[in-house]
Amino acid sequence: MADIFVRAFEEAIKILVSGNPEVYATMYRTIYVAGFGTLLSCIWSIPIAVGLGLYNFMGKWVIKGIFNALIGIPTVALGLLLYLLLSRQGEFGSFHLLFTLNGIAIGQAILVTPLIVTFTSNALSTSDTQLRDLAKTLGASGFRTNLTLIRETIWSMMLSITAAFNRGFGELGIATIVGGNLLGETRVLTTAIATEIDFGSFDIAMAYAIIIMAIVIAIALIISLIERVRQGESFGKLVFWRGLSGG
Repeated sequence: MADIFVRAFEEAIKILVSGNPEVYATMYRTIYVAGFGTLLSCIWSIPIAVGLGLYNFMGKWVIKGIFNALIGIPTVALGLLLYLLLSRQGEFGSFHLLFTLNGIAIGQAILVTPLIVTFTSNALSTSDTQLRDLAKTLGASGFRTNLTLIRETIWSMMLSITAAFNRGFGELGIATIVGGNLLGETRVLTTAIATEIDFGSFDIAMAYAIIIMAIVIAIALIISLIERVRQGESFGKLVFWRGLSGG
């Protein structure tokens, strides 16, 4: 087993150093569909999350429960549904999105919507009640109070968006069914892994897996670094204001 990992690591290094255009194109396609899908999802996910997190209305908890349940939706089931909708006989067949990168991105946007909505709405609904009361005491309107709460939880929103990107980045079912795994067109890293396994090239498949994990870990480290810098700035501001106040 150790030999397999060693060969896979060596193969991953060779793949990256070789400058193979198809390998880098596959990486680009993977980042594109995950990034575009996540950004597309934010267009409707964040407004829905704000409505669920900051406002009370009849049926709110039912809607939140549905989004919570949909976080675990099987990607192959969603991929099959999208295939039927995007095929020539489907309701959206005229858009010609089947077996395209944009078709995969739309599928991933739908996939990560429950994740962004749930995480963001929970962060907003559990935001500091003292901050809400303070804003109201200072005479802030309900709208400005909500804007303050959104600004204070913006980092939680960023974490949910990052988690959504990682979910789409490592997704296989939609990429396979909607994208078709077409070499040079819709093949992404996850479908490339599945293809290499079918061919019996386990070392190359493991090399692609290492590349995926390296990218995901790099993103996580960058987010953690930004968080440390942000916390350091917040601490510096606190010390500064305490110094001015003589505390």
